[in-house]
Amino acid sequence: MTLDTTASRKKLDGGLPLAGLLALAMTGFICIMTETLPAGLLPQIGADLHISPALAGQMVTAYAFGSLSAAIPLTLATQRWRRRRVLLLAIIGFVVFNSVTAFSRHYGVTLVARYGAGAAAGLAWALLAGYARKMVTRSQQGRALAIAMVGTPIALSLGVPAGTWLGVAVGWRLAFAIMSGSTLLLILWVLTSVPDFPGLAHHERQPFGHVLRTPGVRSVLGVVITWMLAHNVLYTYIVPFITPTGLAPHADGILLLFGIAALAGIWLTSRTVDHALRLSVLVSLAIFAVVAVIFAIGSASPLVIIMGVAIWGLTFGGAATLLQTALADAAGEGADVALSMNVVVWNSAIAGGGILGGVLLETWGVVSFPWAVMGLAVAGFLIVWQARFHGFPPGHRLGHGD
Repeated sequence: MTLDTTASRKKLDGGLPLAGLLALAMTGFICIMTETLPAGLLPQIGADLHISPALAGQMVTAYAFGSLSAAIPLTLATQRWRRRRVLLLAIIGFVVFNSVTAFSRHYGVTLVARYGAGAAAGLAWALLAGYARKMVTRSQQGRALAIAMVGTPIALSLGVPAGTWLGVAVGWRLAFAIMSGSTLLLILWVLTSVPDFPGLAHHERQPFGHVLRTPGVRSVLGVVITWMLAHNVLYTYIVPFITPTGLAPHADGILLLFGIAALAGIWLTSRTVDHALRLSVLVSLAIFAVVAVIFAIGSASPLVIIMGVAIWGLTFGGAATLLQTALADAAGEGADVALSMNVVVWNSAIAGGGILGGVLLETWGVVSFPWAVMGLAVAGFLIVWQARFHGFPPGHRLGHGD
């Protein structure tokens, strides 16, 4: 099923390869669903495995640790492999480890399987953005990446509640088994729709330190950590934040609103990422900071919260596309290695947001959230502002080298 790279590119010049890009989006969807599925089923998992809900929650922790610890080593180890082989390796990892999770009767084995699934996700996330860019001409890369990333907000806004409902209805083990079956179909989809590309030759391999020192890479990663920290402080503790307004019983609707707005944000980003990447990031962070101030002033108003969540989702939806495009552009031939760093930084920000939000909640209460978010958003804005030569140059991204 291997396709010649040159022939593939000629074939793609006329339009976007939607089937292949949507297969990548489905891979992202599987990553998010596999990560978050246990979160809504902790009582059922705990009762079945004869453990406490707190120990059941460590299934999410093990997955996150797998992504953090394996993304960079696996990416470096597979640089020379053909790209579709690496993608299929990650997807097969989901089949294997989700199946083990579905049938395991031992808590330790379950945790090991969750770690393995997280490692597969770390490799997949490091690969997806670069793969989407390889499938199209350079002028199409922004739109292609937006499509490839669309699985994430869909999984968060629709897939997670649906997965929780399914687990309650048919049992958490069958829910994981269904995930494995869906992933088998994804393998066939990838084989029929996603073109293959060669890995890097030995002399083209990019050492970790060299990529990290590439001008612009550290600036983009700095924005990733500040922006994602700001987002996750608020997103992780959205229920306690909206409780004073009386909206807590409608938290699922609030999160759905956020997800729909994020999808709209992805569409908007697909229209601006190529010719106004720097401006898009600056505007998104500036609006996010303003929304945080409005939250601080009007946090007791349900209408303010609802409108603010919609705007927040709109500004956040394109974050993955914008930041991964900027990072891959800055890293050049080291894009896959840089994107593996992004996996580590992004997931660290998720964990850090939970820790920072917890400290803020226990120390000053939910009133402190908007001010922390504003400070982090402003810090990200300032990093982008100073990175005008490397990382976030102005103008059309096609005018900044190959």
